[in-house]
Amino acid sequence: MIEQGRPGATTATAGRETPRPSRSRSIATLLAFLVISAAVAATGALVAAHAAAGWYATADKPMWTPADDVFAPVLALTYGLMAIGAWLVWQTPETEERSAALTVYILQLALGAVWAPAFFGLGGVVGAAGPWAALVVIVLAAIVLLATLFRFWELTRAGAVMLLPAFAWVLYAMTLNAAIAVLAL
Repeated sequence: MIEQGRPGATTATAGRETPRPSRSRSIATLLAFLVISAAVAATGALVAAHAAAGWYATADKPMWTPADDVFAPVLALTYGLMAIGAWLVWQTPETEERSAALTVYILQLALGAVWAPAFFGLGGVVGAAGPWAALVVIVLAAIVLLATLFRFWELTRAGAVMLLPAFAWVLYAMTLNAAIAVLAL
């Protein structure tokens, strides 16, 4: 139920207004979200860069695989937008819904951090089983990212919209992962 006079407010958030954070705290929090996202993206990029010259370079790939130099800018953009989305959620009043949304956000970040080592790292170590293990991780990541998107939507539409490019990319990456796993058989 929407509270009168405040778009996006639910009965759960009504009456529990908290003062807005100071400008300096808000900026520091945004920077923290950006640094955490950049660290997750950089970790994946380092693992991927190592594998790009190894097993991945010679692996059979589907025709819709982008050039290797596409991945870094897309990851920078999607992780940056996700950080901004999380920051927008953080700026909403402190509620159980906000805590749950940010917890699910952290879980999807963790799954994103696990996927690159699972796909690129395991592929070089265990061969064809690596992409299959990574496929399980990326499917879970897509599910949790979708749950994050819905949780953000309940608190701030703009925050949820910031997740859409990442969700689209994860779905695309899932098709690549699945195709590479099948082609490796």
